Amino acid sequence: MTQVMVLALIQGFTEFLPISSSAHLILGSKILGWTDQGLAFDVATHFGTLLAVLTYFRVRLARLATSTVHGLLHGQTNDEIRFVGRIVIATLPVIVVGLVAKSAIEAHLRSATVIGVATIAFGVLLLIGDRLGKRESEVSEMSNFQALLIGLAQAIALIPGTSRSGITITAALFLGFSRRASADFSFLLAIPTIAAATALLGLDAVNSPLSEVDWLSLGIGTLLSFLSAYLCIDAFLRWIERIGVTPFVIYRLLLGGVLLTVTLAS
Repeated sequence: MTQVMVLALIQGFTEFLPISSSAHLILGSKILGWTDQGLAFDVATHFGTLLAVLTYFRVRLARLATSTVHGLLHGQTNDEIRFVGRIVIATLPVIVVGLVAKSAIEAHLRSATVIGVATIAFGVLLLIGDRLGKRESEVSEMSNFQALLIGLAQAIALIPGTSRSGITITAALFLGFSRRASADFSFLLAIPTIAAATALLGLDAVNSPLSEVDWLSLGIGTLLSFLSAYLCIDAFLRWIERIGVTPFVIYRLLLGGVLLTVTLAS
């Protein structure tokens, strides 16, 4: 049960912080000898993080949905419809690349060495984006082309160790968006991405050999991933303009270094 709780908390915290969930999970397996919890548990924790972001942005999502439906019914285009369009544009690359390259990525890029190097390299890239970006633009100023570029960056996160939130925030910073705007768009972009990933995991789980389901573990995993993800989103958005990304970059460098050291020593 300890493993279930720790893995659920890791999934919740690392889904939205610009750090690598893959590095944490593989480090735990190497140091503590943890085994895979199975597809059902992955579905549960992903569902928990999806519920967290939906709950946190519930007011904004309701406004987006209402305005979008109203605009479509009346043949009108408004800011909300344009924003939803940018979310769709930014989501397409990861879906296409995921469907085409999923097997190749799982076969060749899930090694501890790749994850460690990616954790460090994309951490440094995040720092460069924060330093070089103008940090002036807001989400309302985003163009469709900029949304596509962020979406292409999100597709890179299929490489384990990259961090989905980390690479999308990095891309937005390079494009001149403020830290808060970059994080906002990254988290809202997570909704269709996590939903799609959860659906795919669910299909894999349904098609996998039947085994006894530990409903208690699944329930605890969902609850803890939901709570940790919600608290993480709230804290990150409250403090990102003040603390910047440097603490997360330092953490990534240390995490990647430890992972590579443990891997080389084993």
